[in-house]
Amino acid sequence: MILHFYFARRFLSVFLGMLAIFFLFVALLDLVDQLRRFDSSVSFGQVLQLTLLNTPQSLYQMLPLVMILASIALFLSLSRSSELVVTRASGRSGMAALVAPSIMAGLIGALALGLGNPIVAATSKRYSELAEQYDNGGLNVLSIGSEGLWLRQGGDMGQTVIRAARTNAQATKLFDVSFVTYAPDGGPLRRIEAAEASLEPGTWVLRDTKSWPLNSALNPESASSRADRLLLPSTLTQDNIRDRFGTPSSVSIWNLSSFISDLEQAGFSARRYQVWLQMELARPLFLVALLLVGAGFTMRHSRLGRTGISVLAAILLGFGLYYIRNFAQIMGENGQISVYLAAWAPPVAALLLALGLILHMEDG
Repeated sequence: MILHFYFARRFLSVFLGMLAIFFLFVALLDLVDQLRRFDSSVSFGQVLQLTLLNTPQSLYQMLPLVMILASIALFLSLSRSSELVVTRASGRSGMAALVAPSIMAGLIGALALGLGNPIVAATSKRYSELAEQYDNGGLNVLSIGSEGLWLRQGGDMGQTVIRAARTNAQATKLFDVSFVTYAPDGGPLRRIEAAEASLEPGTWVLRDTKSWPLNSALNPESASSRADRLLLPSTLTQDNIRDRFGTPSSVSIWNLSSFISDLEQAGFSARRYQVWLQMELARPLFLVALLLVGAGFTMRHSRLGRTGISVLAAILLGFGLYYIRNFAQIMGENGQISVYLAAWAPPVAALLLALGLILHMEDG
């Protein structure tokens, strides 16, 4: 038991050190990128705030790389100090030396899922809001909830708040929709109810409408009017409406199931978020598999030579598994394979491959 605690402590210290190095590296690169993106109207303090908000998301995506590098560093160190040789000489197999690091890798994955994921979701969402505000004043906003779809578009003529009960999957047609337009000074001008609203370039095409003026002294109902077809200017496009959803990583893992339900009720396809949910649940297993991949190539004694080739092979295999996982994610989002196959097949295959490699190295 003492030996297991020792290996677990060694791996945790190596992993945290590697994580700190990557944090500094990513933060510096992102700081330079943010300084290039924004002009002098955005202060250095605001740019630094954006950098600190964006860094956790980049670091979260790099966890697999950090894991395999930490695994390689740990087992190279244990091999060079002959600690693995002593462990084997005491009657313990090489597989026994992997138990504690594997459990620690699984705990790190679980902690990243339960705690890191909500932190990344909150920081990335705040980063998107601030970046949009610094870019264009944050005029266009989208929100999905149980009460339907909410949009806001803005321009020189004022703001318009849009609420729809549901939409099509392409986000170009809204149903049971209402528009409330506001003057540039913030006062309401008009409210429009429509059975359907279609988004065309630069225009909302409304059908079966009823409108009420809100800026006159008259009774809005008595001054209301109906029209079979009505045109309203729009600053929105299909692409920037869908971009308002952000990435699935901007939704906390704890809120993702309810968000998927709200998205489906609003008429959007939630497959992208379903794939992301399952891939996040499979993340601890994938991290354990990468740990074992790194161990399989570096548990040999350093006197056997060819250490550099082994390290390079471990890194290349880790990158290969990571890109296969991303490729499966894309196929799952496009509907070419099932959600569960896209999320769970790469980690399980990587784990079996790593175990086979270790058994071959240990027992021949």
